[in-house]
Amino acid sequence: MGRFTTITREGTVRGTPDEIVALLASTAGYTEINPYRTSDPALSIEPFGPASGVGAGFAFRGKDGKGTQTVAAVRSDGIDFDIDMGAMGTSRQSIDVVPAQEGATRVTWSAKLDAGHNPVLRIFGLVAQKILGPSLETGIANLAVRTWH
Repeated sequence: MGRFTTITREGTVRGTPDEIVALLASTAGYTEINPYRTSDPALSIEPFGPASGVGAGFAFRGKDGKGTQTVAAVRSDGIDFDIDMGAMGTSRQSIDVVPAQEGATRVTWSAKLDAGHNPVLRIFGLVAQKILGPSLETGIANLAVRTWH
């Protein structure tokens, strides 16, 4: 029961790395493929900060909890988000992109949970793969079915 737990999922989607990073760096773009909107259509999302880039983000409230998600870094090969769910902990989500076959991109979506010294959150880390893994898979699937320009 360590302090950090990392959950990772991968898939190949249509679109270039630049298109995917641009979409995800935008609050509106991320909201379009947000895996939690798929499982919770009533998910409340309130944007804050710039529309895109570092500092862009949103507050969310839904059946799986409430918190904020903020773009922490935009890289040519991906994007990082800071997630803060208050008493439920913090995490850093990274979506890395690498060119694959013609017109496609290999996407690696990972979440690194920080349980700190909280024993309950450390126990959660033991089951995090089963609980959070499907959401990451849904996010990649949502990217895969998106129509790219």
